[in-house]
Amino acid sequence: MNPWAKCCCRIRQQPSHPNMKTIAFNAEIGAARRLVPGLLVTSLVAMSAAFLGSHYKGSMLLFALLLGLALHFVSEDKRCAAGIQFASSTVLRLGVALLGLRLTIEHVVTLGWQTVAALLCAVALTMGLGLLLAKVLRVEQSLGLLVGGATAICGASAALAISSVLPKYPHLERDTTLTVVGVTTLSTLAMITYPIITQWLGFDAITSGKFIGATIHDVAQVVGAGYSLSHDAGDAATITKLMRVAFLMPVLVVISASLRGRAARAADGGPKTPLLPWFTVAFVALMLLNSTGWVPPAVQTGASDLSQAFLVLAIAGVGLKTSLQDVTQLGWRPVLMIVLVTLGLAGMAAAYLALMR
Repeated sequence: MNPWAKCCCRIRQQPSHPNMKTIAFNAEIGAARRLVPGLLVTSLVAMSAAFLGSHYKGSMLLFALLLGLALHFVSEDKRCAAGIQFASSTVLRLGVALLGLRLTIEHVVTLGWQTVAALLCAVALTMGLGLLLAKVLRVEQSLGLLVGGATAICGASAALAISSVLPKYPHLERDTTLTVVGVTTLSTLAMITYPIITQWLGFDAITSGKFIGATIHDVAQVVGAGYSLSHDAGDAATITKLMRVAFLMPVLVVISASLRGRAARAADGGPKTPLLPWFTVAFVALMLLNSTGWVPPAVQTGASDLSQAFLVLAIAGVGLKTSLQDVTQLGWRPVLMIVLVTLGLAGMAAAYLALMR
C-alpha cells in the first residue's frame, strides 16, 4: 500500500471526537434552551401587566407582582424554574444598570448642595428607621433593610436591587414581595394625598415639588403627583426624585461592602464576594456617559423604556417564585413597619422644607 493510501486509512479509522469549543458551545445552547419555557411564562405575565397598567393607569410593577403571585404554581414545574430564576436575577440587574441613563451630573448641580445633602441624610435616616423598627417589631433585619431602602430611594426598583445583593435566605422572595406590595400601594395613596398636604402646608410650587420628589416611592407616581399641581412643581419633583434614584448605587455598594466584610470574617480566608456588583459599575458608567451629552434623546428614551420592561419582567419572576400563602402568614408587624417608615420620611421632608422657607 502506498503512503497516501496508508494515511487515508488511518484517518478513516480514527474516532471523531468533538473539540472542546464544540462541547462548550453545545452546553451553552442547552443552557439557553432551558431558560426558554420560564422566560416565555414570565414575559406573558409582564405583557399582561403592561396592558393592565396602561389601560387602568396603574402600576405595571404591582400588576406584574400580583399576576405572578396568582400563577405561583407554574414555578413548581421544573421546566420553568431556570427561566423564572434568570428573569428575577440577571434581567433585574440589567434593568437597574440601565437606570443610569436617566441621570446626569447636572441633576445634582440643579438641586444645589443643600438639597442633595438633605436628601442624603433623609435616605440614611429612613434606612436606619427601617432597621430600628425591624428590631423593635421583631422581624427580619433584612426586611427592615428592604423596607427602609425601598421607601428612601425608589420604591419597588430599590427593593428589587437591594434584594439582589442580600445573602440568600429562605424567606427573601417573600419579604421582597411584601415590600414591593407595601411601598407600591402606599406610593399610589401618596400620589393622591400628598399634593393636598402640600397645599395645606402652604408650600409654593417648587417646594411642593421637592416634597413630592423626596417622599413618594415610585417615579411614575412622583411625576403624576408633581404635574398635577403645576409644570414647575412637576419639574422640581422629577429632578428631586432622580437624585434619590442616584443614591441607589452608593447604598448598594455600602450594603455589599458590609456583607462582604461579614462573609470574609465568617469564611476566614475563603472566597470573597466582589466589592462592587457589576451592575452598579454599569449604572455609574452609563450615568457618566449620559452626563457628556453624547447620548441622543432617542437612545435615552429607549434605554428608559427597556429598563422599565426589564424591571417589570423581573418582578413578574419574583411574583412567580413567591407563595402568597407565605406572605399572608407574616402578620401585621411588617405592614405596620412599612407604614411607619413611610410616615417618618414624609415627616422629615415636611419639617426640613418648612424650616428652609
